[in-house]
Amino acid sequence: MATHFGDILVELGLASREQVDHVLEIQQTEEPPRRVGEILLEFGLSKEDLLKAISRHTGYPYLTSEKFPKDAFVDHPISFDFLRENRIFPVKMTADVFTVVVADPGNRVALSNLKTSLGRRLEIFVGLEEDILDSLESLYGSRGAVMKRIMDVVEEEEEEDRTGGPIPESGEVSQLKDLAQDRGIIQLVNVIIENAVNDRCSDIHLEPFEGVFRVRYRIDGILHESQTFPKRMQAALSSRVKLMAQMNIAERRLPQDGRIKGVYGGREVDLRVSTLPTVHGESVVMRVLDKSSAFYSLEDLGFSGDLKRHYEELIELPYGMFLITGPTGSGKTTTLYASLDKLNSPDKKIITIEEPVEYQMSGINQIQVRPKIGLSFATGLRHIVRQDPDIIMVGEIRDLETAGIAVHSALTGHFLFSTLHTNDAPGAITRLLDMGVENFLVSSTLVGVMAQRLVRRICGSCRTPYEPGKDADQIFGRKVEVLHRGAGCPECNGSGYRGRIGIYEFLRVDDNLRLLIMENATSNRIRTYAMEQGMKTLYEDGLNKAYEGITTLEEVLRVT
Repeated sequence: MATHFGDILVELGLASREQVDHVLEIQQTEEPPRRVGEILLEFGLSKEDLLKAISRHTGYPYLTSEKFPKDAFVDHPISFDFLRENRIFPVKMTADVFTVVVADPGNRVALSNLKTSLGRRLEIFVGLEEDILDSLESLYGSRGAVMKRIMDVVEEEEEEDRTGGPIPESGEVSQLKDLAQDRGIIQLVNVIIENAVNDRCSDIHLEPFEGVFRVRYRIDGILHESQTFPKRMQAALSSRVKLMAQMNIAERRLPQDGRIKGVYGGREVDLRVSTLPTVHGESVVMRVLDKSSAFYSLEDLGFSGDLKRHYEELIELPYGMFLITGPTGSGKTTTLYASLDKLNSPDKKIITIEEPVEYQMSGINQIQVRPKIGLSFATGLRHIVRQDPDIIMVGEIRDLETAGIAVHSALTGHFLFSTLHTNDAPGAITRLLDMGVENFLVSSTLVGVMAQRLVRRICGSCRTPYEPGKDADQIFGRKVEVLHRGAGCPECNGSGYRGRIGIYEFLRVDDNLRLLIMENATSNRIRTYAMEQGMKTLYEDGLNKAYEGITTLEEVLRVT
């Protein structure tokens, strides 16, 4: 067999040696150079003849665009962006084999990722890059076109009475399974999830109301309505998600939890799924855990110079308890992971107990709480201390039993991280005391508390300076000549914000504060002392970030 592509063209009688040499000369003058085959098409070589040569050169059979599927292929979770970037067109999928057309079968990384994520053998055909891209754009391109095609499929099937009408009581489970495995519904749920990943969404809300079924995305902490669907599609969409999450699809009276793993938007994603019965049907929420963005440095999280230095000094202590506080969705877990990632080294044994384990970290022993079999935070923590750890992370302190074991763990030579739901840092101390932990134990073990919130970042693509009002100097406590805000652009969908950053309230426990704890001091008294020692409040840290042009004053006021 000839070695070079030009030799193959000559061997097959598709081009003369002079034509090949001429094309190579043209190729050398171009920047960037085109492929030999692309240039030969301009000289009259047919697409099919070119594919024959490519097939001989690569060893894979070829497929012309006339033989590509004419309908969108709905049964795979591979994103349009991944397919377009790697010039891959899906043809069909069976239980064992995924058939694709590729422009470059030598792209082993992309093909290996595809094979691994789907768990199927690949059947590969070669095709022309231009044909692959045109077909991808035609069938899978714009979001609106995809959604319209899916709805057309669903409506066609409703005409056959496969999704319309109420679910009968008899044979209910089989009916729900039929709904969940409907071709259009499968594609619709995949697109809802993929759009969420592409939009950097943290939560997907599927909400039933009296006349409609609504989809909302939480992006940068704010909910945005995405689509509304006819009420008749509610059972099908909910059942599909529950089937993917390995839930009991027939149980609609009790809350359930599950998990979905897949590749969406070209990224490996975990979805934590929760269902809750409401008066209009089941509400479904999916928390999006994007493994590619799991770990951040402390700088990425918004730790300023002094805060970063003091925080790193504290978490390097050999023993003690450190708490991070804030409401749900304030980034506590992300900060914990960033801290553990910084401390993780071969000479330290780190064990975590979480509900659930959101991201798996190399070199760290992670335990998932399983209340159904009796593995609670308290039970797990009691056994963790017998494993000779240096650092322990408890996902959340919820009750006196967990708090008591955590305190005694910190008292016996371990450094322990955990979280509490309180509004500010001083409130964590009084919360532990209110739980029933003895004040002398809190003062002996607690080394620090940090409260945090997340504010939206100003979009870097449309960040615009403006002159603040007359009251700005008074608000910021200094001379303010210019502030910044986002004008709104396609990058941020017109919101003026893209991404989030933390604001923090860091309280270090010193000897005088230990005396206040022993005296059962109020939260206000502890706060006053901490501020006298230089603690910046959440509001003050937020103002600093607004002054630096990272966020806006409106955002700071919204969350503090």
